[in-house]
Amino acid sequence: MRYKELVEGQKVEKTEPIEVEGVEELKVEKILNKRKIREVIKYLVYWKGFTTEHDTWEKEEDLENIKEAIVEFEKRMSVKVRRQENLDIIEENC
Repeated sequence: MRYKELVEGQKVEKTEPIEVEGVEELKVEKILNKRKIREVIKYLVYWKGFTTEHDTWEKEEDLENIKEAIVEFEKRMSVKVRRQENLDIIEENC
């Protein structure tokens, strides 16, 4: 279960938007999830300096400036899928 409120003693780093090509953008801490609805891919974004209550689903096309975070997320998911497949194989053999 993820908490959406600050835990006692938790520090929140305040961050200012950065400017990219004249447009202010927030910094991304990391990508948390991915979904595809009607051929539209969206990523759940955890914004730097904010709590999880501010996580938002953003279209892939709107995340052009954070390709590194998307690549990192895809790597993490690939490892989780491989681990899960290995667990499934082991369970089938039991």
